[in-house]
Amino acid sequence: MEDKKTSKILLCEDDSNLGLVLKNYLELNDYEVTLERDGRLGLAAFQREKFDLCLLDVMMPHVDGFTLAEEIRDIDPDVPLFFLSAKTLKEDIITGYKLGADDYITKPFDSEVLLLKIKAIIKRNEDDNKVADNIEFDLAGYHFNPKLRELKFNQKTQVLSPKENELLKMLAENKNDLLTREKALKKIWGSDTYFNGRSMDVYIAKLRKYLKEDEKIEIVNIHGNGFRLVVQ
Repeated sequence: MEDKKTSKILLCEDDSNLGLVLKNYLELNDYEVTLERDGRLGLAAFQREKFDLCLLDVMMPHVDGFTLAEEIRDIDPDVPLFFLSAKTLKEDIITGYKLGADDYITKPFDSEVLLLKIKAIIKRNEDDNKVADNIEFDLAGYHFNPKLRELKFNQKTQVLSPKENELLKMLAENKNDLLTREKALKKIWGSDTYFNGRSMDVYIAKLRKYLKEDEKIEIVNIHGNGFRLVVQ
């Protein structure tokens, strides 16, 4: 039987005692926890690894939790994110949710309640991912199966590379709508640098070649913004 995947949590907390206690508690409940004590180190950890959930203190040195959340959301818009904060003003809580937080938990908090919230949102995210993984796309005369990384036209099957697959999936999910360069680069390549941009252009050219058999589908360049998968 396949072992259950251990969920990875990024915990950013500048209170050493609270951070260690919470890290140990979560690890006792079978989570893998990376603890960082300021926002700058937290961002470096997020850029280095993939996490299933982020727990962010709001008041931290160097980079505060709100700023860190913005940076994390730029890299991965979908990762679950909780704020842990002693800031209880309504304005702070509203700011947290506007930044895309899934929860804003005020200190002091009950660790058991936090654990239940973590379990619930990670399970929800896993269920959503399972549904997304099973979605297939009919694109004019093509049939695209992202799970198998297969693009079929008539009797011909093109097996896509992982990046080709992810890029076509994002285009298909935004069919006839704009997919920004920034969003695709940060999601697939991790950052929107010049060199990553040139790399993405190469993959776009490959996808155009695969899709050339049917004139009813086209990847259109929206100058300065991104791409649109146009399907008639």
